[in-house]
Amino acid sequence: MRTAHPRPTLVAVAHGSPDPRAERAVQALLRLVRALRPGTRVEVGYLETDRPLLADTLAGLRGEAVLVPLLFGRGYHVKRDIPGVLAGAGHLNTATAGSLGPHPLLAEALHSRLAEAGHRRGGAVVMAAAGSRDPESAAGTEYTAAMLSARLGGAPVLPAYASAASPTVPEAVAALRAAGHREIAVASCFLAPGLFATRCAEAAPGVVAAPLGAHPALARLLLHRYDQARATLARARPARTVLATTG
Repeated sequence: MRTAHPRPTLVAVAHGSPDPRAERAVQALLRLVRALRPGTRVEVGYLETDRPLLADTLAGLRGEAVLVPLLFGRGYHVKRDIPGVLAGAGHLNTATAGSLGPHPLLAEALHSRLAEAGHRRGGAVVMAAAGSRDPESAAGTEYTAAMLSARLGGAPVLPAYASAASPTVPEAVAALRAAGHREIAVASCFLAPGLFATRCAEAAPGVVAAPLGAHPALARLLLHRYDQARATLARARPARTVLATTG
């Protein structure tokens, strides 16, 4: 007789920020996730600054948990920080989902925020992201920019970064202007307001989209990643810890 397993706890892993708006944005997104999936326990753990820290969240859980990084690429936090915390959570059977990007639902959310900000179809776009030295993360950001371009009917979308990589937003704007584009908007590939999002917005020459926040497409994407990793966890039973791939 097969034993029915309860749904694993969904643990959203957020970076953390000294800006209080960031924590509010995370909580708003998770309220939407809970509304979409009322039978699933949803918790949050932060990598730094905010509370509860991820290690503390995991310490309070039992059974199975799926960690979903609220991050848009597979950079240092996904590859090093999260596994480092999991090393101290041997009492749990866990899976770590893929990062939120790249994915068509992320492009949908970016497109929607641009439209809300008044971006006119056909204009060029700089897609601002946090930035990473990890080549896999950079490739994912470029793929997200390509998907956003497709949603915009082929309009040029140039990725730019707040730190660790180039071009910066001013450099990307200059490159698009040199190519003859006059109307240039900035899409914010950030979950919440904060230092990086503000820095990029201040460099925008015109229309600038808000961070993604509690966008319905982002909530659906978070649950999609959870479901992918949950399936991986089910196949791996009774293994202790597994890592889901992005797809």
